[in-house]
Amino acid sequence: QVQLVESGGGLVQAGGSLRLSCTASGSIFSINVMGWYRQAPGKERKLVARITLSDSGDYEDSVKGRFTISRDFAKNTVYLQMNSLKPEDTAVYYCNANVCSSRYACPNYWGQGTQVTVSS
Repeated sequence: QVQLVESGGGLVQAGGSLRLSCTASGSIFSINVMGWYRQAPGKERKLVARITLSDSGDYEDSVKGRFTISRDFAKNTVYLQMNSLKPEDTAVYYCNANVCSSRYACPNYWGQGTQVTVSS
């Protein structure tokens, strides 16, 4: 079993910054893609950013230039540095990871979510 534990959400004023962290623990052989999704009230959950084994990051258009995703392979942790936050960034942010418990079993896992609220 694998757990993803997130931290770092909170309330911030527009223009401010927050850093989210997500650490995977449990039966881990390797971790492929790690990423962050967000879900605003009444809306679908959408990809914000993801990072592969090669440290290549992909970003949703609205966060490019403001958010940076990174990972610490040794700590099984992914980070999301969010700068120049806007009220429209308000959402519950979920960590997602493709975690292999063996060479052949690599399911996706979700964290419990962390609230990010940006006031205007």
